[in-house]
Amino acid sequence: MQNGLVTPSSDRNKNPLLVRYNTFVTTKLPELLTRGVEQIVPDATGLFALMEQKKIRVYLGIDPSGNLLTLGHSVVLRKLQQFAAAGHEVILLIGNGTVRIGDPTGRDSTRPELTDEVIQENFKNWKQQASKILDFDKISIRYNGDWLDKLTYQDIVKLLAKTTIQQMVERDMFQERIKNELPIFGHEIIYPLLQGYDSVVMDVDLELGGSDQLFNMLMGRTLQKSYNNREKWVLTTPIINGTDGRKMSKSYGNFVALTEEPTEMYGKLMRIADEQIIQYFTLLTDVAAEEISEMERAMQAGENPMGFKQQLAKTIVTQYHTQALANMAADYFHTTVQQKSASEVDPTITVSSCKLSVLSLASECLPNESKNNLRRLITQGGTAIYAPDEQKITDPQQMLDTTNISAIRIGKRNYFRINHD
Repeated sequence: MQNGLVTPSSDRNKNPLLVRYNTFVTTKLPELLTRGVEQIVPDATGLFALMEQKKIRVYLGIDPSGNLLTLGHSVVLRKLQQFAAAGHEVILLIGNGTVRIGDPTGRDSTRPELTDEVIQENFKNWKQQASKILDFDKISIRYNGDWLDKLTYQDIVKLLAKTTIQQMVERDMFQERIKNELPIFGHEIIYPLLQGYDSVVMDVDLELGGSDQLFNMLMGRTLQKSYNNREKWVLTTPIINGTDGRKMSKSYGNFVALTEEPTEMYGKLMRIADEQIIQYFTLLTDVAAEEISEMERAMQAGENPMGFKQQLAKTIVTQYHTQALANMAADYFHTTVQQKSASEVDPTITVSSCKLSVLSLASECLPNESKNNLRRLITQGGTAIYAPDEQKITDPQQMLDTTNISAIRIGKRNYFRINHD
């Protein structure tokens, strides 16, 4: 594999048309097939050749099991919109049929079953948020329940005959369950087959999805060959990390929502690691690749990343709000965090001791909050002190020299100025 793209097989190199592409187009692939792309199966050059011949049919499937979209979700949504903007036939597939089963991807347990009413409400909220990225005038919406609900007993048996149990349980999460002696249910085994059947019914050229969906998407590739006797490509997008360096996830609380308020969105983006700046610019913005490369070279040469991180935060806030609100968010962050001068409405806490634990200082700021809740908030990284730079604290018992502290943040928005006797 090279540059995140799957190298063409020797069989494909025998195709005269693809030989021409394989010899020199690898370095000339359009940004559509390189930027924000982790892998293309079976190859990028073959897909490019097809796109040169015709407008392709591409789809992204979503299971509306949740109702909050994050910047992590935006990576694949942006790629889908790019195909729509390029004039290709784009389908957004709502998995109202598969969501009733539940994909165990990344989980060690099954998902709860959802009712049709919950599914519809989730998609309504999903579409409202996704419209910040997707132009639904250029995207067709389909529901896989329209065909999955009509499958007969014979259809299901025929579908099951396309693979083996051994192939299905090769998935990492199933292997983890086997290792931990946890159950794998029959309906979970059939999920990838039903998702793959979507490719057959819609007769697509390409499926998009996050890299964690590769197994399911490859099943669609297998079934497309078996049923329709033709190729289907798979394009995966990277999984990004959140504000704490772990995979962006709502369960971790390290996400940035598409509907985040401007000041909150800006502040969260300023908390990402310096090492994530280039990835965020590349995957989450339309800033030119050449400009991003210049930023990377500058930081490697020793330039302070802070300015680039500020530019990133302002760029993303502008995308989802407005330039004016992004400027206001930047000013707010500069005033309350970088200059350590909390606004007049922020309370001042007077401390008499110059040595306090983080938990004790947090308790003085929020006397009505239980120590258990404060302890949990601190260990989860929800507290920071300014002495003089922002320092995230995760040990409730860590001792602080309060004479060096000008302010403390507890939670998302609770800022307290520190006054010393």
